[in-house]
Amino acid sequence: MQQPPAALSPIASDAAGPGLGAATAGGPSFSPLYLQIKGLMLKSLQAGEWKPSEAIPSEMEFAARFRVSQGTVRKAIDELAAENLLIRRQGKGTFVATHAERQVQYRFLKLMPDDSDNGSEGPAERTIVECRRQRASADVARALNLRTGEAVLQVRRVLSFADEPTILEDIWLPAIPFRGLTAERLRANTGPMYAMFEAEFGVRMVRAKEKIRAVLPDAGQAELLRLPQSAPVLSVERIAYTYDDKAIELRRGLYRTDKHHYRNELN
Repeated sequence: MQQPPAALSPIASDAAGPGLGAATAGGPSFSPLYLQIKGLMLKSLQAGEWKPSEAIPSEMEFAARFRVSQGTVRKAIDELAAENLLIRRQGKGTFVATHAERQVQYRFLKLMPDDSDNGSEGPAERTIVECRRQRASADVARALNLRTGEAVLQVRRVLSFADEPTILEDIWLPAIPFRGLTAERLRANTGPMYAMFEAEFGVRMVRAKEKIRAVLPDAGQAELLRLPQSAPVLSVERIAYTYDDKAIELRRGLYRTDKHHYRNELN
């Protein structure tokens, strides 16, 4: 196992009293110890100490490493698991989540067929229309925290179910982290796009925020979706983030809802 980086040196033990690990010279700021441990684990995930699908150390090993109780470690891991960054497997341990796994693949795809609530129609058939390099417009740059005119990649693809175009997506990615991404590589990929980004570019999407509204498609969009321009579609604009809340993808999708619905579960 790799040696922990310098940033992950042990912090004050929870046996030493609450809040000691959070004390700073600048003031009496307080952070619960388990959140400090969670933060250190996130730094390790970001640094690639454990790769997607790899097992992380045991709670006992983490407790020794950070000089805290196993209960504190367990609470930190529970939070990371609730955020779908880690996956617990009964009797096997805890693993870094990967978009290659089914329960993670569809975290960001909420469109369901009207005749089934469990997504049983199977995976979408993907058609890559184009992948091209361009300069970021002002709105794309703002979403990705880039300068206007910086290089980005734009991907356009259509997702179809039962040979019927259902989702049209335009995707913008910063060019530097995705150097070498081409339409040919996307077409050759048989797994989820986010799993490809993980495996081939070392970029993991960990959360996203969306805006949803009803719109009418333009002529080109209607043609790709095989719809009249008068047919309303659901517009879903998503910004996906990697670790440290770094915006890494802007995705604008148009969803047909004549046979599908957008479902969200709120806890």
